Amino acid sequence: MRKLILVEGLPGSGKTTTAQLIADQYKEKDYDVRLFLEGNTRHPADYDAVSYFTSKEFEHFIGQYSSLARQIEQHAEERPDGMIVRWAHLKQDIGDQFELVRDELLPRDIYELPLDLHMELMVDSYERFVDQAMVEDALYIFECCFIQNPVTIGLIKYDATEEVITSYVERLAKIIERLDPLLIYVEQDDIRKSFTKAFHERPKEWAEGFVNYYNNQGYGKTIGAEGYEGTLSVLQTRSDLENRIFEQLPMEKLRINNSAFNMNGIKETLKKILD
Repeated sequence: MRKLILVEGLPGSGKTTTAQLIADQYKEKDYDVRLFLEGNTRHPADYDAVSYFTSKEFEHFIGQYSSLARQIEQHAEERPDGMIVRWAHLKQDIGDQFELVRDELLPRDIYELPLDLHMELMVDSYERFVDQAMVEDALYIFECCFIQNPVTIGLIKYDATEEVITSYVERLAKIIERLDPLLIYVEQDDIRKSFTKAFHERPKEWAEGFVNYYNNQGYGKTIGAEGYEGTLSVLQTRSDLENRIFEQLPMEKLRINNSAFNMNGIKETLKKILD
């Protein structure tokens, strides 16, 4: 039984809607569907708003903020050689007091860690997820965490080599083999058109943050990317790399072209595929 469907694509491609449509169609067939979209802080495989401490660092952290120790420990979990703290949940729990620990937690966010450490923590998380999913009668649907996130941190943040990034995704692919995964890539013929649409439709904070993230570190900084056009250039490089990785992965996969933004058409295409 298939236990995992992965939906990937560039910003504005329609991957979120596609993932939701897939979930809806399986729910109609009475599947136990567990959909995790980008930014879900309870994701069973990926990390969002989660910090990592070595054992010694965590011990010091707890000692430094003893008045919040109970709440911190409630949102902490053991990991290899250390602890993770789900800081988004801690923030909800302690409210304004989060400002006291903010500067300890955010620099240790797993997506701010050195690439090697980040990858090892993610590999461990995927292994834990697969062990859990294998004993459950459920179908998981993940948006963007399998290719997008490794490429984003590898290329956009750290300008790592293609070999390093591809090898990392291949490690994740090997781990999830037991779940009989299906990889779906939602694509657009015109990246400029689809990204421009998303850029103007989404909140200003998202657009400004995206440009800053893509231009001012890693690959964007290496090539001197500036402004909107610089972001598009980096995005095109990301697209090319994701497509090469997609083609190399030895797993069941398919492409869905959403250039027409025709959700009814996508829905019918998915129905035929999933049936």
